[in-house]
Amino acid sequence: MDEHLMVIDDNYTGVVSQGSQPQRRTIPGATITKMSVGPMDNNTYLVVCSATGHSVLIDAANEADRISSLIDRNAPTLSLIVTTHQHADHWQALADIAGGTDSPTAAHELDAGPLPVAPDRLLADRDTVSVGELTFDVVHLIGHTPGSIALALTDAEGARTHLFTGDSLFPGGVGKTGSPEDFTRLLDDVTAKLFDRFDDETVVYPGHGKDTTLGAERPHLDDWRARGW
Repeated sequence: MDEHLMVIDDNYTGVVSQGSQPQRRTIPGATITKMSVGPMDNNTYLVVCSATGHSVLIDAANEADRISSLIDRNAPTLSLIVTTHQHADHWQALADIAGGTDSPTAAHELDAGPLPVAPDRLLADRDTVSVGELTFDVVHLIGHTPGSIALALTDAEGARTHLFTGDSLFPGGVGKTGSPEDFTRLLDDVTAKLFDRFDDETVVYPGHGKDTTLGAERPHLDDWRARGW
């Protein structure tokens, strides 16, 4: 897509679909732009520091041309590309975007092996990622994959946390797991590291589909555990 044809919708709803306009949300100190790419309706997120123009791309999932246009329109400096986990639908455009922008890449060590680009930085639980004046907390969540991560950004006024969860947490439940043991581990991690840490106003930006909040999902944690998925 020619970058001049890309129109970004500033009326943010969090509802995007393949081929739809990207949506941009303005928060204190940053903008968050969400775009759906590829046949599996993956979300890619571009978070830009308002003060410096430095930015992070979360999941270069697919459609490198559209992601490149998004970066060209919105990101004066792409400082880092983070991959939330190893599944191929989340990194189809990674090699092209990293090569085209000379931007460093990052992922958890346990999920680094399958990626088409060896990460320049290996992320671990409780690490922080600084992009301009923004600081993201790294949260390691085991179960969907061994090295899945979420990124937590608290806005510049400290009023609200924005949580990018990959495929570990969605509206209606945790991500797909391959065994009852993996499901229990993932739900335990999500409960302890996300729901027990962050408040109900925390916005959840998943790897596919609509956004939600921890407050909307918290009442259902026991139901998720009982149903086993």
